[in-house]
Amino acid sequence: MLVEDNPRYRESIALALEESADIELIGEFGTSEIALRRLKAGAAPDLILLDLRLPGMDGLAAIPLFLEASADVKIMILTQSNSDADVLRAISLGASGYLLKSSTVDRTLEGIRTVMDGGASLDASVANFILNALQTRLPKEDVDGLLTARQQEVLILLSEGLVKKEIADRLSISYATVDEHVDHIYRRLGVRNAPSAVNKAHLLGLLLVQ
Repeated sequence: MLVEDNPRYRESIALALEESADIELIGEFGTSEIALRRLKAGAAPDLILLDLRLPGMDGLAAIPLFLEASADVKIMILTQSNSDADVLRAISLGASGYLLKSSTVDRTLEGIRTVMDGGASLDASVANFILNALQTRLPKEDVDGLLTARQQEVLILLSEGLVKKEIADRLSISYATVDEHVDHIYRRLGVRNAPSAVNKAHLLGLLLVQ
């Protein structure tokens, strides 16, 4: 599902999606309100491509409502805003990816596939901000024991953008085991997806814990 108020940009993205054999566009809307009504009426997209600057309800306000209406849906932000506040807010609310509209069509399609494979799709400047600009961390003793050593390894690989299958191959363990570790990581950190887990881990200093 595509939620974008600019008709020309919406048309160009819709065309690219429709030309992709592995992606089906089931709806395109100019406002969050209309998209939300469709979700509540039974539309079941796997992923929502969401602009932030929308008339009426903006994208940030819509994220929790979309997730409430369809718990399994993934949300990927596609916006012009590279504001640090927008990035952090979108990820903390549950977005699984954040790309800028300056991204190429191929990069956008790649981002959709990455998110649907369980990974995180972040614009390079956004990823750089998340990895380098978060300075506030809790003392090490406050996070000791939060994750097991293996969960810590999985978390580090998630922060590098690897999807579950790649993590399984890297650690020589089964996909099911990785899936279980990721589920535990999400529950212990109180998050819903990989970008939020990486964000929370940096805030807690978990990726620095030896």
